[in-house]
Amino acid sequence: MTRRLRAILLELWLPVLGIALWWVLSDDSTSPFFPPLRRIVEAFRDNWLFARIDTDLVPSLTRFVEGFLIATVVGVLLGLALGLWPLARRALAPSIDFLRSIPAPALISVMILLIGFGDGMKVAAIALASTFPILLNTIDGVRGVEPQQLDMARVYKLGYWHRITRIVLPAASPQIFAGMRVALAVALLVMAFSEMFAGTNGLGFFIVFAQETYRIPDMWAGIVMLGIVGYAVNLCFLAFERRILRWHRGWRATAQER
Repeated sequence: MTRRLRAILLELWLPVLGIALWWVLSDDSTSPFFPPLRRIVEAFRDNWLFARIDTDLVPSLTRFVEGFLIATVVGVLLGLALGLWPLARRALAPSIDFLRSIPAPALISVMILLIGFGDGMKVAAIALASTFPILLNTIDGVRGVEPQQLDMARVYKLGYWHRITRIVLPAASPQIFAGMRVALAVALLVMAFSEMFAGTNGLGFFIVFAQETYRIPDMWAGIVMLGIVGYAVNLCFLAFERRILRWHRGWRATAQER
C-alpha cells in the first residue's frame, strides 16, 4: 500500500503544483484572454457538470471510438498482410509513405467535398489519420518475428492461420500496442480539428464557437475538458494494454533474470 501511495504522489505532484501556481498567479488577472483559473473552473462546472455531456461530449467520444476502432482493424490487418508479404510491401511502400506524409487536417476539405459535413466525414478523417501509426508498427512487429519460430512452426506442421494467431500476432503485439497508443493522440487531435472545421457539436466545435463569441472562460473550460478526455483515454488504454500484455512483461522479467 505504501509503494502504491508513493507512486500516486510521484505522478500527481507536478499537476497539483501547476494547478496551484496557476490559481494563485492568475487570481488577479484582468486580461480578457487569460482569465483567472477561478472563472475557468466556474465555466467548467456550468458547462460540463453536466449541461453539455449529451450534446457535445458524447458525440465527440462516439466519433473518436468509431474512428479509432476502424483504424485499429485496418491497420492491424493490412500490417499483417504487408509484413508477411514482402512483394506487396515493396509495391505499396511509396504510396503509404506519400499518404502518411500529408497532414490529416489538410485532407478534411477534400473529405467534405466527397462525404459531406456529417459524422461520416469526421469518423473517416479520424480513421485515416490513426491508421498509419498502427499500420507501420504492425509491419515492423511482424517483420521482427524470429525466423526460427516460423521454421519450427513449419516443422510441426502448424497451419497458416495458427502460425499467425499463435506466433506472429503475439510476437508483434508489443509494437502493435505501441502504434495504437500513438494513434490515440492522433485520433484525439483530428477529432477536435474536424469538429472545429466542420462541426455543429462536439468538443472542438464548442471550443471554437466559444472563442468566436468571446466567451473566453468557456473556451478554456473546453480545452481543459479535452485534456481530461485525453488523459482518461490514455489511462484506460494503459490498463487494457497491461492486461493483454501480461505475458510479455513476465517473459521479459524472466529473460532479465537469466
